[in-house]
Amino acid sequence: MYTANHPSIEQIRLENVLTALGNPLRLTVLKVLSDGEEHPCGQILKGASKSTMTHHWRVLRDSGVIWQRPYGRENLLSIRRDDLETRFPGLLTSLLEAVANDPYTAQVIRDNEMRLEEA
Repeated sequence: MYTANHPSIEQIRLENVLTALGNPLRLTVLKVLSDGEEHPCGQILKGASKSTMTHHWRVLRDSGVIWQRPYGRENLLSIRRDDLETRFPGLLTSLLEAVANDPYTAQVIRDNEMRLEEA
């Protein structure tokens, strides 16, 4: 069975986190995962191809933003909230507030969600 490789907390680098979250699809993932629950990978970016989703999960996982664990035939994803808060205090809170409250960021996510629904 395949086990995803996650960076240790010491290996999480700020530039990798910011690069990973500089993409509208991955910001959409952050919004979905912000409820603190684990979500099946196939239910997060509905309408996106499997190869697209796999790429985005890898970028988010390798940067240290998400946990990915096997569950049956899918993977469950969740935010590495405690690790990110320990490594970069306040960063995740600020990002989640921007996703929820900043009108420009919210518009990018809405546009992206609509595009996925049309696919």
